[in-house]
Amino acid sequence: MIPAVRWAELRPDDFRARFDACPIVYLPIGLVEPHGHVAALGLDLIKADHYCDEAARRFGGIVAPSQGYHIHECGFHAPWLSEVVGEENPLLAALPPHVMVSLFLYQLRAFANTGFQAVVAVSGHSGGSQNDLRAAAAAFTAATGLPVVVKTDPEWTAGVHSGDHAGRYEISQLLAIRPELVDLRLLGRRHEAGSGGRLALGDDAAQASAEEGRAINELIVTNIGREVATLRAAAAARPRPPRLLSYDDIERIRATLPPGPAGWHSSVPAPAQAPVPPDSRWHPYARLA
Repeated sequence: MIPAVRWAELRPDDFRARFDACPIVYLPIGLVEPHGHVAALGLDLIKADHYCDEAARRFGGIVAPSQGYHIHECGFHAPWLSEVVGEENPLLAALPPHVMVSLFLYQLRAFANTGFQAVVAVSGHSGGSQNDLRAAAAAFTAATGLPVVVKTDPEWTAGVHSGDHAGRYEISQLLAIRPELVDLRLLGRRHEAGSGGRLALGDDAAQASAEEGRAINELIVTNIGREVATLRAAAAARPRPPRLLSYDDIERIRATLPPGPAGWHSSVPAPAQAPVPPDSRWHPYARLA
């Protein structure tokens, strides 16, 4: 029987037993967005769930409820969407950065108040928005002492594999995790009238394979394990927080960060990106104010 590792699936006694053995919590973060016609919209979240579940089973700890919304649509995302999705409905589960960061801080509060000694947030959505979450994590750690690691899945494979969007790398990952959610026979559907077009499909998606996905996924889980070992060793020498964190505590941390939509890594286009056409559905989000 596969052991239960998810917070939501554990009874209190089982939760305490896993917590006492390893007081580490994993937060899977993903997104619903198009990955061409060939793959499930929730690829990013499915990846993050898999890596956190596997890490908890192998190395200990508990997997928090998944965060299935993420920063998208705004800033540097807008020119990218204009290019690879166009004016089609993108089927996004997107949040602006200031909303996502506030939610993230309150999730961290829940982890701290439960007594966890470290947090590993694994994001299946990459491209730069993780920098905003890392800014919030750094502010939280500075105020509370609780270590928070935030990495996207390609960052766990740095130097070995390069990430992509719905290309060979990412479609391979899903083929290894949930092969029934990929249908490479649909590679040509983007050219059919009324299909929605490219829908962000990567140019090399046809080269994806479950074998390559298994190698990528195993490296990610292995490197998460190395991080967990380091965090556990440090946690053993660190006293637990002396008191519970209140809402006011979180708002004080929040006040050290940009107050609204502007001022985030995800709120402006990248310097080299082409401007979003004024009549595009993405134009209002290209530069948040």
